[in-house]
Amino acid sequence: MSFSGSLITVLHPMIATSLYAIGGMNLVIAVDLCTFLVAFVALLLFVEIPPVKVSEERQSETLIESAKAGLKCLNENRMVLMLILFLSGVNLVASAFDAVLPAFILPRENGGESILGIVTSFAGIVMLAGSMLASVLPPPKDRIRLIVATMLFSLTTDNFLMSLTRSPVAWCIAQILGYLPVPLMSTSLDVIVRSTIPTEMQGRVYSCRNTLQFFTIPIGFFFGGWMVDVICEPFMEQIPGESIMASMFGMGKGSGAGLMIFILGILGMVICLIFGRILKKYKYHESL
Repeated sequence: MSFSGSLITVLHPMIATSLYAIGGMNLVIAVDLCTFLVAFVALLLFVEIPPVKVSEERQSETLIESAKAGLKCLNENRMVLMLILFLSGVNLVASAFDAVLPAFILPRENGGESILGIVTSFAGIVMLAGSMLASVLPPPKDRIRLIVATMLFSLTTDNFLMSLTRSPVAWCIAQILGYLPVPLMSTSLDVIVRSTIPTEMQGRVYSCRNTLQFFTIPIGFFFGGWMVDVICEPFMEQIPGESIMASMFGMGKGSGAGLMIFILGILGMVICLIFGRILKKYKYHESL
């Protein structure tokens, strides 16, 4: 799944740019709708869901009762719950970074749409490599520690290197360092969830997990855009050219976005350190 997701991340900027150059936004939207219809028809007609024996009690279970059962199971498995809450914080920072990145690269003299597409594609290429790396590496001794360590490395190196440099090459290196550990983290998380949660509860738990882990993504997009437009860019406009802030993040358009990316690096580091202390008391034992 992470492999296919990485492949999409690599290809979609290039395909979208080509379609936009050929037929404008109308062609992009038309192709988007067509691909949705293909996926919808394929799932509707060609994907068979095998029958599963379900008790009469579960058959009569309502949506609310199912959600309650999933949340109860998560509450009983505090290690999994803490990991999910940790990754919801990671997703907040990551989605804010995604929202700010165009505002950082597009206005730069050595930036623009093509550079943004290249930098974005590097994230997908590296995640593709990371997915293959995760499939050949031996299991880690401590999966919980790996999850925290990879996210600490990812959120700090990507955000700090991106915000403090002016070169597209450095931005691509930041993406490499930031996104390479992500598949290693997601693989360990899936192993922990699948081996810890009972099979009959995994559907409900995964639904609750997706809600808790990913609800911060739209919040992050709003937070990142609002901070750049309302706080960071106006602040950097008032900074004198000889100040430390100007030497760190530059001057003019894009400097406020650089400041915001740096702040996100600090926020990501704080989240990782706090949850690192919380998760220290939990131990995951690999089942043979």
